[in-house]
Amino acid sequence: MIEGQTSVSGGPDPSDTDTTLVVVTGVSGGGRSTVARALENVGYYVVDNLPQALMLDMAELAMKAGGAARRTAMVLDVRSRAFSTDLAGAIRELKERGFAPRVVFVDADDEVLIRRFESVRRSHPLQGEGRLADGIAVERGLLEGARDQADVFVDTSHLNVNQLRRRIEELFGAEDARRLRVTVVSFGFKYGVPPDADFVCDARFLPNPYWVPELREHTGQVEAVSSYVLGQAGAEDFVATYADLLNATTAGFEREGKRYLTAAVGCTGGKHRSVAIAEELAARLRKTGLAANAQHRDLGRE
Repeated sequence: MIEGQTSVSGGPDPSDTDTTLVVVTGVSGGGRSTVARALENVGYYVVDNLPQALMLDMAELAMKAGGAARRTAMVLDVRSRAFSTDLAGAIRELKERGFAPRVVFVDADDEVLIRRFESVRRSHPLQGEGRLADGIAVERGLLEGARDQADVFVDTSHLNVNQLRRRIEELFGAEDARRLRVTVVSFGFKYGVPPDADFVCDARFLPNPYWVPELREHTGQVEAVSSYVLGQAGAEDFVATYADLLNATTAGFEREGKRYLTAAVGCTGGKHRSVAIAEELAARLRKTGLAANAQHRDLGRE
């Protein structure tokens, strides 16, 4: 509750309840529907295609209802022209009225979005008489303010449906969803740096198992590869130092209200070194009491 404000609609103070609100938005074709289903899987009451003008009313209803609505997710998109005007302003209003919504923004590269629309032979809801690319550009402009307010930014360009579902379930399925959660993502530099990374580190200084014939076809999740990578000179110091760095920042991020932290570990192709390092780093963070998991964006792409 902001100092000097009264309770919402004369009712209870939102900050005194255990209601959890999630706002899901993002570009069309980015994966909002998958996110919504994943949230349902972990116990959220999901309201899809909610007009922006009804967000505050829905938040109040969820707060008063409790029970099954204690964890409520509101999914908004451009199908509602009322939403299209000022979603960022609606989110700010929720915060000003004492709510603390967590905003999930799903995105993908333009080329990927175009392929997805073409594969299902659908037009973009905002393209009108123009091209798919025109509709995507218009939508990005409308969503710019909401994107800036995102607590969780998910780039689905390289995620399939199951990978996206698992990520959302890991982020929101924990009993204590208010704790800072750390995702350690392995990736290949040749496929690009994950745009949602808060930290990026480079494991290419380590010898590449690709050049060891008996290890080449295996991944960093296999013990022989992991032992080879972690046994190299400098690997132990690298992992320990990076774990210390993350642990040194988590308390500050929590004070600033951040709930999701992404640390990306890269190697050439995202198959050997980065995978082994990501698994080890996530395990060490868990030992210090952090909620951490490892994900491998580019595993299987080669």
